[in-house]
Amino acid sequence: YTGVLKPKNFEIFRDFLDANHMGDQARDFLLASGKLQALCYKEEIESALRTPGFGGFQLLDLHDFPGQGTALVGVLDPFWEEKGYITAAEFKRFCNSTVPLLRLGKRYWRTGETLRADIQIAHFGPAPLIDAQVDWALLDREKTVAAGALPPCTIAMSSQAIVGVLTCDLAAATPARKHTLVVGVNTTDGARYENDWDIWVFADQLTMPAATDVVITGNLDAALSQAEAGGRVLLLLDPAQVKTESQIGFSSVFWNTAWTRGQPPHTLGILCDPAHPVFADFPTEFHSNWQWWELIHGAAAMQIDALPPTLRPLVQPIDTWFEARIGNGKVLVCSMDLQSDLDQRLVARQLRFSVLRYMQSAAFQPAWTIGARELAALLS
Repeated sequence: YTGVLKPKNFEIFRDFLDANHMGDQARDFLLASGKLQALCYKEEIESALRTPGFGGFQLLDLHDFPGQGTALVGVLDPFWEEKGYITAAEFKRFCNSTVPLLRLGKRYWRTGETLRADIQIAHFGPAPLIDAQVDWALLDREKTVAAGALPPCTIAMSSQAIVGVLTCDLAAATPARKHTLVVGVNTTDGARYENDWDIWVFADQLTMPAATDVVITGNLDAALSQAEAGGRVLLLLDPAQVKTESQIGFSSVFWNTAWTRGQPPHTLGILCDPAHPVFADFPTEFHSNWQWWELIHGAAAMQIDALPPTLRPLVQPIDTWFEARIGNGKVLVCSMDLQSDLDQRLVARQLRFSVLRYMQSAAFQPAWTIGARELAALLS
């Protein structure tokens, strides 16, 4: 904004951030929420392209709209410029005249499973693709875990045909890691169209650390008693008892909450530090990705106004967990479900494992001190 147009809306947002001691995180919040926005656009567009007979779609909007209370819905800013979290080349991987697609039944897998998925090609180019060569690979960062190719095929115009099946034994995959499935199409004129999907592979069995020196409880009084006596406490709050005005969900706000009369969710994903030791055994980036889906659903956003203003939760802006000192002890507070059905909820099981390992280590050194009254203020 260098001309006569003044960004008064952004000045208000800036002042809100500064008043809540988060002004220095503005860029981080932009990138983290933007990564989730791009993730959701990819999922929505691919869902449309996978649908047989679907004629097309319209985006509202490709760029941000400054009116109606501010709708930051675009992958571009109001001046049609990139925001820094997705490039044109990355966007074209899933929004193009020819798009490789994958029909995945799930995103979380065990090392003892065999991954199977239908490969589908959405093609809306000017002519059929004759003798197209389709290939795939499963990557662990830059390392190829498995790869394969389908026989040459012809892909008709306006086609959303399933061209083959990807089959991959996951025994060789490193557990507790994000892996990436890549599908590509090579055409006879030398063009290549490529798309990719993140999946997470976990061990078949995982033995939790013996919590002999960590007290795990959902009771506030028990947590305070143990902490004041010098103990280490993992306080797993019941989301239904957390005092909050914000409803969270995996996806972002639609348009804005003011224009939609407070329609939930009210949040824009998460921000976390992957280098923090609490995530040493849990695969994550600094932003939302699909492994957070089951953790965020059913969680509650804690309203932390009563806590020290400089306290930075381990997961923001959802604010579902943080660590602090109470008395002579240490507490990690979490309002995600890290208890139920862990044999089936692989992500929650892995995060609980990582949290307990962290709390038992010398790295568990909360930087902030809070009192019993401040902790109790989190509950309704």
